[in-house]
Amino acid sequence: MKIALLDFYERFLDDCIRRFLGNKFCKIIVFSKLKTTFNYPVPFNPMKKQLSLLLLLFVIVANSQSREFAKPDYKLIEKSTKDKKSPLYFNTLFDRYIKADTTMTMEEKRYLYYGYSFTDAYSPYGGNSDYNKDLNNLLNRDKLDKKEMEKIITLTSKILKDYPFNIRVKEYRIHFFGELGRIEEAVKETRQTEMIIEAILSTGDGRTIDTSFYVINVGNEYELINILGFKYGGEQSLVDFQHDYLKLADNEYELEGFYFEMSRSMESLNEKK
Repeated sequence: MKIALLDFYERFLDDCIRRFLGNKFCKIIVFSKLKTTFNYPVPFNPMKKQLSLLLLLFVIVANSQSREFAKPDYKLIEKSTKDKKSPLYFNTLFDRYIKADTTMTMEEKRYLYYGYSFTDAYSPYGGNSDYNKDLNNLLNRDKLDKKEMEKIITLTSKILKDYPFNIRVKEYRIHFFGELGRIEEAVKETRQTEMIIEAILSTGDGRTIDTSFYVINVGNEYELINILGFKYGGEQSLVDFQHDYLKLADNEYELEGFYFEMSRSMESLNEKK
């Protein structure tokens, strides 16, 4: 049963990737591993860093004719997310994000994600190394008891205070909330993760500089590669001080790499000098 279901999701994701690379718009909808739904445990092997086993990927494919990629208008986003009277005011959007509000529109998700880069809390390359070190130490253990899983929830909560859109950390929370039987919290984390991914995927397909994925954190680049079913090829290069190019490992689609627009990260560093 386990093998059959995992094979099904692999084929489902494979179909989406083919459509995505064929200029179709794909939204990656992330659902947590919930034993109450599938009635079997998804294996977790942190020693091999198999993040794909932390969650199941459902993919909803929509025709590109009904939706086009749109580059974020940073000037408009900054103005709107700083305006307390605007429905796109960042604090208002973030409150809805925390509540995992499923009524948020694509525009609101985009203003949420990119608007964060205009807040005082934004630090594109920041983060508490001690929390991450403690988290990795726990994840590298062969077996975790309930107390250790609870500690992972606590540590990831602290890490997300530094950067709330850390997809890798959200994946851990989805998994361990599920392991602890805290299903409602796992679903909530899942919905929040969907918002982040959808916002990024709405900006491009990453195949050229002009259709780059727009991100506000370098970590999101590597996370997106994994979510799309590819592996990082070990080479990263900065293009024109505004775009990152990440090479992919050999894959059956013969895709060499993805481009990421990360001007907000660079601009933020200059603003804080």
